[in-house]
Amino acid sequence: MKRYLSPSILSADFAHLGEDIQHAAAAGTQYLHYDVMDGMFVPSISFGMPVLESVRKVTDLVLDVHLMIEDPDRYIDDFVKCGADIITVHYEACKDVKKTLELIKSKEVKAGVTIKPKTPNSVLTDVLDMADMILLMTVEPGFGGQAYIPESTEKIKELRQMLNEKGLDTDIEVDGGIKKDNLQMVLDAGANVIVAGSAIFKGDIEQNVKDFLRIMGE
Repeated sequence: MKRYLSPSILSADFAHLGEDIQHAAAAGTQYLHYDVMDGMFVPSISFGMPVLESVRKVTDLVLDVHLMIEDPDRYIDDFVKCGADIITVHYEACKDVKKTLELIKSKEVKAGVTIKPKTPNSVLTDVLDMADMILLMTVEPGFGGQAYIPESTEKIKELRQMLNEKGLDTDIEVDGGIKKDNLQMVLDAGANVIVAGSAIFKGDIEQNVKDFLRIMGE
């Protein structure tokens, strides 16, 4: 499967966000991960449509928008208009996850579904063939810089097996605590879209991206 790096701008320096994005793009990243937090579904508040609209103006990268918000249907149209290419919603936040995925797809963008670390893969059984991507949180959502939850590795393997049994080559995205030293492990488990925040945006951004992509290409 093709592998994609999706650096999370939650860890970028917003004093020069456009510059940080350009460094990541120059080094070869394919996606940008955009975390939207509402202070209700998760404790933190991040950013919304205006920042996404600004980001869209400075990059052609795939904008991978992760909505950590209650009742996400309310804002799907707005995020599409602001430039989202992929919209991922939390299973736990949707009143009817199938309808939400159908709504996203009707806007001609890719639709993903996310689950928290303690939510079992089994809840996804009925939507596996609807999602373009499944995002497994490998930390509790809401804060950057957390350590990877070790049990996540088996969860990735189990989900890939579930997809294989249905003949699906759906992307599995992982988000939380991914560093150079555990990247190969999550790739081997079956993930192919990698979100990394501080591991990319702290220090030399271009070198960090190149290091991740080198491991992802091996």
